[in-house]
Amino acid sequence: MDRTFDRLIDEAAAEPTEGWDFSWFEGRATEQRPSWGYQRLMGGRMARATAALDIQTGGGEVLAGIPVHPPLTVATEGWPPNVVKATRLLHPKGVAVVADPDEPPLPFADAAFDLVVCRHPVTVWWDEIARVLAPGGTYLAQHVGPSSVFELVEYFLGPQPEEVHDSRHPDHDRAGAEAAGLEIVDLRSERLRMEFADIGAVVYFLRKVVWMVPGFTVDQYRDRLRELHEQIGEKGPFVAHSARHLIEARRPE
Repeated sequence: MDRTFDRLIDEAAAEPTEGWDFSWFEGRATEQRPSWGYQRLMGGRMARATAALDIQTGGGEVLAGIPVHPPLTVATEGWPPNVVKATRLLHPKGVAVVADPDEPPLPFADAAFDLVVCRHPVTVWWDEIARVLAPGGTYLAQHVGPSSVFELVEYFLGPQPEEVHDSRHPDHDRAGAEAAGLEIVDLRSERLRMEFADIGAVVYFLRKVVWMVPGFTVDQYRDRLRELHEQIGEKGPFVAHSARHLIEARRPE
């Protein structure tokens, strides 16, 4: 490879990780996108809503990228660096950003929103989503599915138990939504190819998506990273598969 292991590692380790802008990966890693086009779907729903909530907005990039926001639009985020980034990005668009931890309750009144959206929530608190939705309101989200990018996870952590592989199965979301009194309108899943073309992309991904290899540090995994660097050099990009599901649920009138 034309760049050394240490240089790739140092470059990736120095890159800031706040927000959900993945442009740094251009030319270094690729991921197929789900066929349904979540941001486009969300934008269509937002254009028809009067009061909308985006839970766990990250740096606000997805919400900022839609053409029309409802008269009342609020976003929540729990990680302080992302709160700062989302505030800078969304306030000029008239969107309020609320710092809120990933735990109930949501800091809003009952039936406050006719639309709640979320892209890749860490945890889904179905009872709270149902509570803040107005009767007839919709929850539209793209969730991470089961065994997502586990080729990479298991490269570093070894084989994971079956219950870990199954923990984000869409059937669990269906059950949770229905238990909270919501009706499932749409639920579909896809597995999508990912390629990591250099070891820097792997390091940056694991620093950014911190729950993949909890507590990941370059020093702890340097030997394993070097082995993967050599493997990529000999065999080409490291291939993994992400799992995504689209879920739309409705609070009955």
